Amino acid sequence: MPSTVASALAGVVFGLALAAPPGPMNAVIAEESVVRGWLSGFTAGLGAMSADAVFCGLTLLGVVGFVGRAPTVRGAMVGVGGLLMLYFAYGAAMDASESDGFLQAATDGGAAGAAGEESRGFRKAFVLALTNPYQILFWLSAGVGMLRPGTLDVLARTPYVGGSLAGLLVVETGSPALLVGFFGGIGLWIVGFPGTLVAVGRRVDRFAAAVAWGSAAVLAGFGVVFLADAAGTLL
Repeated sequence: MPSTVASALAGVVFGLALAAPPGPMNAVIAEESVVRGWLSGFTAGLGAMSADAVFCGLTLLGVVGFVGRAPTVRGAMVGVGGLLMLYFAYGAAMDASESDGFLQAATDGGAAGAAGEESRGFRKAFVLALTNPYQILFWLSAGVGMLRPGTLDVLARTPYVGGSLAGLLVVETGSPALLVGFFGGIGLWIVGFPGTLVAVGRRVDRFAAAVAWGSAAVLAGFGVVFLADAAGTLL
């Protein structure tokens, strides 16, 4: 039992470490949260997490491994993702230019939002996550390692700072508890991150516009990087 609990807690840390760093998924969650409310931000997070669940299933079936061995397929996916990110960056910029304060939908938890707004955020994040090469590469490497018996250096996989954290948390893999904890950690992030943004937005003027502009910049930047990556693979 203690080893099971330890594996679950390690999975929570792993999920949080993967979900928390800045990137296109958090940019989408942030924009949805400050413009349309907590529920929209949360459902956008669910979209990204659902894509991880799809990748997990495809990894078990060996399909993700096929993508890793087919550079043309991977390049096409990354190119589509880059175009989508530029498109959603434009939408975020429009939201930012039209926002003159924190919307009522954000102050009451999204209850005043129009029907379908939450599902839009889910679809946006889900599609982007499915074409995100970082998530694909994660499931080709650490994701596969998490599912197979062995060991995994959890914090070494943290984006941007993994090198300095290597060796701090090494756990046994292949345990269902580790996988459950991993998705639990992501779940904690997609609940808490939008909630924090909403809480700050209630108190800071122009916060929604600033976050939306920041999200647009992040999405545009990653869109350009993804298109360059796809061009290098396909051309």
